[in-house]
Amino acid sequence: MTLSDAISAATGGRAGTTARPLPAWIVRALSLAALIAFWWVLAWLKADPMVLPGPQVVLPRMGQEAASGALWVHLGATLWRVVQAFTWAMSLGLVLGVAMGLLPALNRWLDPWLVVFLNLPALVVIVLCFLWIGLNETAAIVAVAINKIPLVTAMTREGARALSAPLSDMARVFGMSPLARLRHILLPQMAPHLASTARSGLSLIWKIVLVVEFLGRGQGVGFKIHLHFQMFDVTMVMVYALAFIAVMLAIETLILQPIEARARRWRDA
Repeated sequence: MTLSDAISAATGGRAGTTARPLPAWIVRALSLAALIAFWWVLAWLKADPMVLPGPQVVLPRMGQEAASGALWVHLGATLWRVVQAFTWAMSLGLVLGVAMGLLPALNRWLDPWLVVFLNLPALVVIVLCFLWIGLNETAAIVAVAINKIPLVTAMTREGARALSAPLSDMARVFGMSPLARLRHILLPQMAPHLASTARSGLSLIWKIVLVVEFLGRGQGVGFKIHLHFQMFDVTMVMVYALAFIAVMLAIETLILQPIEARARRWRDA
């Protein structure tokens, strides 16, 4: 009997085998369940629902708010602002980032601007937009988009800089049209960078949207958080915060992560 046979016999024939990893959705569900359990333990230790209400307090209140329809109205208003700001920021940031990445002369001129806007506090941009444009929906969307465009530009610029020069040379040699080069050369290489930018951008944009609503809107999750903050209602603050986090988590899991996995598939092949 060889050594490997002896080990296999001692372990019941399991030597050399590896356990199959759990599916990603099960791992995510267990992780979130552990987080909720941790929250419940903290609330139990505090033993003061006025300061830190546990899930047994917050979740029923969330159900009541959803049944009344108010939760959906404010979630919808915030989500619509997120969609608009995200669309503008990704579109403009993509154009600027690719241009700066492919044109070194343009990058030298615009890089100082990019550094300034990357370090400009979001609160300052929001306040100035409200002062200059007014307390309206346009100011809210512009303020959020301005805060996000520099980050999108910086990330897509790095993606454009990493483009394969031999592939571009090959496209020119074979006389590919600009549209064909965009479709078959540029976008496949940029896809992983764009997917990562979209994921990070969405997480940043919705937080800025809540600040905008907190400061100057009459509807939305941020507005409700501001309202209940003034009444020191911690439970309702957590209701609206957790409700929108759940929406963003669903978007991340069902839309953005599959898109990113598909975008990176060709690199992993």
